[in-house]
Amino acid sequence: MLPENPNEKLQFDEKNIKDIYLAGGCFWGTDAYLKRVVGVYYTESGYANGKSKEPVTYKGVKTGTTGHAETVFCRYDRTKISLEELLMEFFSVTNPTTLNQQAEDIGTQYRSGIYYTDEADKPIIEKVISEIQKKYEKPIVTEVLPLTAYQPAEDYHQNYLEKNPDGYCHISF
Repeated sequence: MLPENPNEKLQFDEKNIKDIYLAGGCFWGTDAYLKRVVGVYYTESGYANGKSKEPVTYKGVKTGTTGHAETVFCRYDRTKISLEELLMEFFSVTNPTTLNQQAEDIGTQYRSGIYYTDEADKPIIEKVISEIQKKYEKPIVTEVLPLTAYQPAEDYHQNYLEKNPDGYCHISF
């Protein structure tokens, strides 16, 4: 059973909304977790930063041949949560030291990544990663790159754990 979404009771102002794309293994759990972080306005499961410019499908992405990462498009209200705080939440449910793997999910499509659309976000991301690195002996392998491509996942992947409460999830709520 998923916890309640506290953001459903909040008022948001579009002028305060910022975007970030977070890849943290299977997007079902990452999406369900992030949408419950106070200050997150919107989430959407999708595919990011692959090689193919053509539309992709889950069937293709899961082979690892398209180069896409399962990613959550996250829109957040910067007056309710900072990018630093949001990234700390993201890192609290992912392992940034495992290359192309989160829990039992293995493959390049499950890599850890932070994809930004605002160049001003890059130093903030790097600062958070530097802080997180202090908690690990192994190096952090989360890729930090500008977003080069993004496509929403198929409808059945959206809000997956809400629709399938017994569905697989690598994140413990």
